Amino acid sequence: MSPQVCKAAVYSRGRKMPLITQDENNAVSSRLQSFKNKGKNVDEMRRRRNEVNIELRKARKDDQLLKRRNICVDEMGSPLQENNGQTIAPIMSIQQIMEGMDSSDETKQLTATQAARKTLSRERNPPIDAMIESGIVPKCVDFLTHYQNPSLQFEASWALTNIASGTTEQTNAVVQQGAVPKFINLLASPYMHVAEQAVWALGNIAGDGPVARDLVLGLGALPALIELIKPDTNESLMRNIVWTLSNLCRNKNPPPPFDCIKPCLPVLNKLLYSQDKDVLADACWALSYVTDGSNDKIQAVVDNGVVPRLVELLSMEEVGVLTPALRAVGNIVTGNDLQASNTSGVYEQIRAKMLPICRQFNVACGRFNRTVVVFQTDSIIHAGALSKLSYLLKHSRSNIMKEAAWTVSNITAGNVDQIQHVVNSGLLQPLIDVLSSGDFKSQKEAAWAVTNYTSGSSPHQLVVLLQLDILKPFCNLLDSKDGKTVQVVLDGVSNILQTADKMNEVERVAIMIEECGGLDKLEALQNHENEAIYQKALNIIDNFFSESEPVDPNTAPSEVNGQLDFSSTNSVPDGGFSF
Repeated sequence: MSPQVCKAAVYSRGRKMPLITQDENNAVSSRLQSFKNKGKNVDEMRRRRNEVNIELRKARKDDQLLKRRNICVDEMGSPLQENNGQTIAPIMSIQQIMEGMDSSDETKQLTATQAARKTLSRERNPPIDAMIESGIVPKCVDFLTHYQNPSLQFEASWALTNIASGTTEQTNAVVQQGAVPKFINLLASPYMHVAEQAVWALGNIAGDGPVARDLVLGLGALPALIELIKPDTNESLMRNIVWTLSNLCRNKNPPPPFDCIKPCLPVLNKLLYSQDKDVLADACWALSYVTDGSNDKIQAVVDNGVVPRLVELLSMEEVGVLTPALRAVGNIVTGNDLQASNTSGVYEQIRAKMLPICRQFNVACGRFNRTVVVFQTDSIIHAGALSKLSYLLKHSRSNIMKEAAWTVSNITAGNVDQIQHVVNSGLLQPLIDVLSSGDFKSQKEAAWAVTNYTSGSSPHQLVVLLQLDILKPFCNLLDSKDGKTVQVVLDGVSNILQTADKMNEVERVAIMIEECGGLDKLEALQNHENEAIYQKALNIIDNFFSESEPVDPNTAPSEVNGQLDFSSTNSVPDGGFSF
């Protein structure tokens, strides 16, 4: 039969398209490559990446808090209260607090501000709006400039920190009184408990959203924060600094001005070696935010040398560290393989010549930014990430499994060399296990990984996939209620059949699909309400399941001279091959 060549889709979420390599220059592979990615463009793939990232970020509220309130723990002793030398404030009404703040007596001012802070630090239902309406905010902002009274600065900072931990309107009440530049000035305070409370306040303000974040950045907070990071910085202060740094890197609609946050990349690289798990986690979150952007931002992260340590952190048992480290790694492999001043028409030639050099002299390649740099996905692969991803695909936490599968899907969207690394690392079997028994969100990502693999793989690599009994769990997802997942699987099935057809062996693979129940599912999809699903299923049946002479179903695929060999002369073990 002469089936119509269908469009083969690659789902790479902003990743690169499969390349024709020197190992794939035979006629069969050239024909295969001629239709892969047809109709796909960078914008379309980028949209898919954004859709996936939105879903993956839904749990971030639980993973990392945007804002934090300093709860009052007077009875036990506040971690930020050391050295302030003050007694517990008496219980006062809001009116009494305002009267004390309006006093010219600094003792009364301090007592009233302490009472305000304690009221705002209540664990349940702090009266933030009532405090704002009473006019306490401008008084506290003014107290930030009383450098002769660090205790008053500290109490005022704490009160404002808790007000800024609320809604956007409540945060704006602090910002609009000019608190941000005053907090930045307090970062240089000789009293560390005062500086730390200012750090915390800036973190809450930056965590409110892009507008407040950019205000904090624009007023010069980042250099002042970095200046506080020293070998003898105490644990509590360091944690607050790194958390605030992560909020300054956070949000992507719009993202922070890259020139403003770029100076923190070398600092984050060093922080990845901290022994403090909280510092590690927030440093990884910051890197995950920076890499969740354009390829030049991803490249800047790679050039700062963070990849080896990020990959090491994939072995962490601490989920609070593992989650953002995995997300950062996953974001990096969404990037391009090449950042060059002129890549048009010479991509393959440059890559073929430079890849061995870059692998040998990893750092040196990063210096030639206008010619060629360390390839983003390859940097992850050569740091040893694949073996760690193999383990994470078996993780007990479904969210980790899902993001590991998402990361693999962006690697299998690469070229034949990168796909071969996936094969060599033993990633395929765990990926198939996810297809078979993972939760549905993980199965969806595994389906993307398989379809990307089928779109960019060599004939030999496709044989390896089939020999691992991929078809049954893959085709089982055709019963999914999620229309997008069904389309992904249909494209993968079509890719497999097209590859087999190029070797005139489509009948054998068609029989394998029929025997695992795939054909019944394809026929059922011809009644699907989704027009795209109906059309894809119809095309597969029309092109690859037309009537033909019967073929012995017990012949296993193998590779001979770069082609799939399903001939009946192959040696078949008792019971046949496991497909």
